Order: sequence, then structure tokens, then C-alpha cells
Amino acid sequence: MTGVILVALFILLLFLGIPIAFTLGIVAFVGIWMLDSIPLQVVLQSMFSGLESFILLAVPLFILAANIMNQGQISERLIKLAVSMVGHIRGGLAQANIVVSMFFGGISGSAQADTAGVGKILIPSMIREGYSKSTAVGTTAASSTMGMLIPPSIPMVIYGSVTSVSVGQMFLGGVIPGLLMGAAMMALVGFISVRQNFPRSERVSLKNIGKQFLNCIPPLLTPVIILGGIIGGFVTPTEAAILACVYALILAMFVYRSITIKHLPEILFDTIRLSSLTLFALATATALGHLFSYYRVPEMIAGFFQDNFASTGFFLLAVILLFLFVGMFLDAIPAMILFVPIVLPASETLGVDPVHFGIVIVMCLAVGMITPPYGLCMLLASSIAKLSVSKSIVALLPYVGVIIITILIVAFFPEIALWLPSFLE
Repeated sequence: MTGVILVALFILLLFLGIPIAFTLGIVAFVGIWMLDSIPLQVVLQSMFSGLESFILLAVPLFILAANIMNQGQISERLIKLAVSMVGHIRGGLAQANIVVSMFFGGISGSAQADTAGVGKILIPSMIREGYSKSTAVGTTAASSTMGMLIPPSIPMVIYGSVTSVSVGQMFLGGVIPGLLMGAAMMALVGFISVRQNFPRSERVSLKNIGKQFLNCIPPLLTPVIILGGIIGGFVTPTEAAILACVYALILAMFVYRSITIKHLPEILFDTIRLSSLTLFALATATALGHLFSYYRVPEMIAGFFQDNFASTGFFLLAVILLFLFVGMFLDAIPAMILFVPIVLPASETLGVDPVHFGIVIVMCLAVGMITPPYGLCMLLASSIAKLSVSKSIVALLPYVGVIIITILIVAFFPEIALWLPSFLE
């Protein structure tokens, strides 16, 4: 009966539009309050214990680096490069949208930052060039999900914190799946562009492309610095995030001179706001995870997986379905805190590589960024375009299908995710 009450409370709070971080905290508080033998201070103790990890400092630092890049007009430079590269293709601006998301994903580590930074520029530009609002929203929101895969990636930092898997290996493991997802979306856009006769720009000379590329080399070096530092053993992920912030600040203030000291308070405030929401969600998810343990939910779910999915293939399919469903209601961070520890033992029993397992989970949770009711990237893009959520959902369905196909390919061909990490062994 208690479980039914808590599930009903969770659904009610979501329906009322309560932010997910507060929803998780309220459910955890009420659940432990209903357990007479456990004091309520356990909720606060659990929340603080969930944040006691040095690696989690990388989360606000990567958000800060992304904010500096956005405020410093780095995204505009990357967009110009992407348009010069693929603008001449039919549907060139939509293709450039995907390409710039690959670039920006390697700088920000956040799908939301990609949607906000790139969407504010490209969505109005696409609409002015004759693309429908739904096409602009679908392309922008879907391509931004690559920010969760192409390193650096905040969800991968969380996965490494939860499982003690090397964050450097996770970053490397996300490169090829991220590029594969981008190529699949470009193929979809190419198909749609031909059928709907989308516009294209004039071909840019190689000389001009080279100039744009040289102009963008400094920001494009950001993932190289982060990955090189972590993989080379020179810095931890948290220290790499600090380097990313310092490097982004140097670029924005001294190289491009697009921000000044007077912009810093606004950047810091926005970073604190976003980081507090992210880390508070992590804390409340940890508290809810403790509540789960009192009701033996992890043991029940783990036993269900181990008893019913003896085959690795069926197990991976079940995990994909689980995280696709969970991602519809939860952000990636609380979803990982709550459910990864539950399914990880079964994956280890079946011999699934933890890096490969983590990449599949991150890809599944990325879909949740563009599917209702959570769908944060979808909501951001639709608000920029002033398009109704219902029309945005329809526009995103083909992209969701393409991403799910990519997930299945990566899940059943683990070498795609493990080839680059294998060089570190």
C-alpha cells in the first residue's frame, strides 16, 4: 500500500509541474516519514552523502565552461564553420545544425547548453530561410542530444562516479557512437530535404572554409585538452573541467574579446542556478535511492533481471526499454543514481563491459531529452520557435526512431563503443 501511495504522489507532483528535483525529495521525505522506525534526518544525511564525491565538482565546472562559451559567442563561430562545410548540400542549414552540435557537444558536455546556445541562433535562421518551425525544432533538439555522448559529457561523469568506471574511458567510448548518431541524423535530414526541397546555400571555397576552420581551432581544441589531460594521466576529470573553464575564459576575454569582466557576474549566476538544480536533483535522487533500499526495491529488480534475462541480448534489450521509459520522466543524473546500481550487478554477471553498458545507458537517457513529458531539449527548442509541444513531438518522432536504431547497433556491436577505450588497456 505504501508503494502505491508513493507512486501516486510522484505522478501527481509531475502532473502539477513540480520540478523533478523537488518531486524526488518530497517522495523520499514522505516515504521515510511513513517508516516509523527511521528518523527523518536520514533524508538530509542521504542527500549530503550523495554529494560527497570529488569527481562531482566537474559538473558545475563543465556547466561554467559551456556558459562562458555561449556568452563569448563561440557558438556563432562554430555555426559559420558548419555552414561553410555543408551549407551547399540540400537542406544545408539543417545539416549545419547537426554538424555544429557535434562541435558544441565536444565543448559543453551538456545537451541543454547546446539547445540553448545553438538554437537561439539557428532556429530563427532556419525559419527565415523557409524551413518550417517543426523542422527547425526537430533538428535542433534532436542533434543537441549528442552533447551527452561526445566528450566531455556530464552524464558520463555521473556514471563514472556511481560505478567507479574510468571517466576517461567513458569519454573515449562516447566518441564513435556520438559521431554515428550524428551521421544517422544527417542521413535522415538528407532524405527529408530531398523530398521537401529544402533550400541550400552557395558552395563556399576551400580557402574560405580553411579561414573559418583556423578561426575555430582554439575552441575546437577544448575536447582535445580535456581528453588528452585525462587519458594522459596529467589531470583528473575535475581538474580537466577547471582547465576547460580557464581555457574558455582566456578565449572569450583575451583571444576573441567577446566578454568582459562585467559579464562574469551574469555568467556565474546562471552557472550557479543550473548547477544547483542539477546537484540538488542528484542529492534528492540519492535520498530516494536510500528509500528504495529500505523497501528492498534494488534486490527485487536485480533479481527480476537475473532470473528472467539469462541471455545478454535480451538483458540489453530490457535495459534499453527500462532507461528509455525512465528517461521520459527523469533527468539523466537522477535516473543514473537510482537505476544504474540496480542493473549493474546483473550486467557484471553476464559479462557486459561496464564502459559499453554505460554508453548504451547514456544514449537511452539522451532520448528522454526529446520525449515527453520531461523532454527538456524539446521544450527549450519549442519555446525558442514559439511552436506548440504537440507539433514539436510529431517533428521529433523520426529522429527518435533514428536514435533508437543507433542505440541498438551500439548495444549489439560493443566494439563500436570499446574500440577507442581499448587503446588505454
